[in-house]
Amino acid sequence: MRLLVTRPEPDGECTASQHRARGYDVIIAPLLRMEAIEADLGGEPCDAVALTSANAVRALERHPRLGSLLAYPLYTVGNRTAETACAAGFEAVISAEGDVADLARLIKLHFNGGGSLLYLAGEDRSGDLAGDLAAAGIASRTVVVYRAAPAAVLPADAQAALAAGAVDGVLHFSRRSSIIYVRCTMDAGVLEPAMAPVHYCLSAKVAEPLQAAGAGRVLIAQRPTESDLIGLIEA
Repeated sequence: MRLLVTRPEPDGECTASQHRARGYDVIIAPLLRMEAIEADLGGEPCDAVALTSANAVRALERHPRLGSLLAYPLYTVGNRTAETACAAGFEAVISAEGDVADLARLIKLHFNGGGSLLYLAGEDRSGDLAGDLAAAGIASRTVVVYRAAPAAVLPADAQAALAAGAVDGVLHFSRRSSIIYVRCTMDAGVLEPAMAPVHYCLSAKVAEPLQAAGAGRVLIAQRPTESDLIGLIEA
């Protein structure tokens, strides 16, 4: 089986390595490129920090305030983000093991209607973590620390494999990247063969642009985690 992974680096290579270890041939086609933003984190005190992506951790690696943030409890959307945070030096890390809604529920459970968070976010976000928490009486301050720049074209090896019908499955991790996949394959004149493989999607929202473009075989992970996505392929 040959798989196409559309995830940005370095997560794309990590995902590809897992599938290569299972005996699959993998092509990596990052459709987003992560760029750190020099953000002013402010001096306001908070009770905890929240992250919805490992990219936020990477964006902070050279930030002068990173050391002071390590002392706070950290809430993450999933285990990959939690692992990246632990590697960066955070010690009290709690994972929601799901999506933004799961993270909001976890924080509301722990804060019980009060407290404040520093939410380190991307420029483009799915869900409204700050609004959900505010409705529960939890104050949060959102600081954008990274952006995702879209790919202009599909990598040549991915384009050639799709055109030749040599891709069995495509892995999609975000709605934005699935939108870019449709645009790039359309621009390259390979939209029809690009819709032919099985499309493995992290959520229903991720799947929607593909279904609208004519993808016939779309499988959606039961929960928005990489392990569930891998389970779809193994099944």
